[in-house]
Amino acid sequence: MFGLGSWLRRRALSRAAIDEAAWRQALDRCQVASHLDLAATGRLRELVTLFLDRKQFTAAGGLELDDAMRLAIALQACVPILELGIESYDPWIEVIVYPHEFIVERRYVDDAGVVHEVREPLSGESWAGGPVVLSWADVEAANPDEPFNVVLHEFAHKLDMLDGAADGIPPLHAGMSRAAWHGAFSEAYDDFIARVERLERLEHRSTRSRRRLPVSDPLELSSLDGQWAALPLDPYAGQDAAEFFACASEAFFEAPARLGAAYPAVYEQLSGFFRQDPLGAPRSASIFASERR
Repeated sequence: MFGLGSWLRRRALSRAAIDEAAWRQALDRCQVASHLDLAATGRLRELVTLFLDRKQFTAAGGLELDDAMRLAIALQACVPILELGIESYDPWIEVIVYPHEFIVERRYVDDAGVVHEVREPLSGESWAGGPVVLSWADVEAANPDEPFNVVLHEFAHKLDMLDGAADGIPPLHAGMSRAAWHGAFSEAYDDFIARVERLERLEHRSTRSRRRLPVSDPLELSSLDGQWAALPLDPYAGQDAAEFFACASEAFFEAPARLGAAYPAVYEQLSGFFRQDPLGAPRSASIFASERR
């Protein structure tokens, strides 16, 4: 049995080898990997290869899913586990991809005991022990100028669930302090909620002004839109601790300077957890830029 794991790994790497041109094209388009050097991207390629070999991709809703789309998703999904290992995504196996937002039906009971059934459009979802579900339109919509990336978000939930239910605290490494993690994230969460609530109050006031006056001040509306856009995280981060962790993980890779400026303690904790520092190296448009020169 000695060496069986290494033999299986080598066989998987050979069986699911990624075409060189396809790899270069996918990596060129992957902003969240732009902080990695050549050695790191070599290890990332192995992880992506193993991911494609171990995970089952299922197209839903009439989507035609091709190899380039699978590679794009796998590449983004593996950036967070570059220093954690492919085993971080065990034991689930399926990634379901819809062409656009998909509808889920939920039932909840309010404080008065009334049962509500709602239909909610989602861009992504992670099930405990089950698949990751993604909207391809939202995968493509990732913008390096915004802290939004549905792949990073849903796979962050998977890491959070490694020790049970998603609660915003994934299994921390030896030497990391749970108290320090909780302190950094709690302080940032409270601040973020205060920011969102302030903007909601301003938005409500602006809406009332528009109702009273035939023409609103376009500068006021533009300023409010700009303040929403300048939030360090997606507003959805205010839902609960699990969503805050997932959104912060998105920003850590997608917009690290914005996260680091707003919440340096959170950035430090995430850097310790992912064992990466996107701000520690120049972020370039392409890992192959030096080769082309």
